[in-house]
Amino acid sequence: MATRKVRVIGDEILTKTCKPVKEMTPRIAELIEDMFETMYEENGVGLAASQVGVLRQIVTIDVDDGNQYVLINPEIVEMSGEQTGYEGCLSVPGKTGVVTRPSHVKVRALNEEMQPYELEGEGLLARAICHECDHLKGKLYVTMVEGELKDVDAEDEEESEE
Repeated sequence: MATRKVRVIGDEILTKTCKPVKEMTPRIAELIEDMFETMYEENGVGLAASQVGVLRQIVTIDVDDGNQYVLINPEIVEMSGEQTGYEGCLSVPGKTGVVTRPSHVKVRALNEEMQPYELEGEGLLARAICHECDHLKGKLYVTMVEGELKDVDAEDEEESEE
């Protein structure tokens, strides 16, 4: 396993649409391991393959619920409710912004064994699924921010003042 370089806003690869994964190969398996290692090293809760320069429909998520999620070729099939809150991104370092997302999502995907499954998420997991699936379509959360992007430090100060 190895950490990979996280691409940041301005890198053209982040605007491109990812291609489906057709089969599990040793390279894809290694990519998934590297994505988890990179995500943990960068203190993220989710990572899309495009963020490490690979245009494949692969997402890794860990929202501290005791599970590590791998979504290959994910497709959101159900959304309901609404949640509004601060969101950040490893590809937009040091910034945060308010984004409204569904509070509940259901996604169909393949796991590491290329077996189909469904995952339902609420709260942070729902937000992470939507955020990472957007990456696979070449969309960054900054296009959805309500108001302006803020420096992470500024948001931390505001929260501590409340």
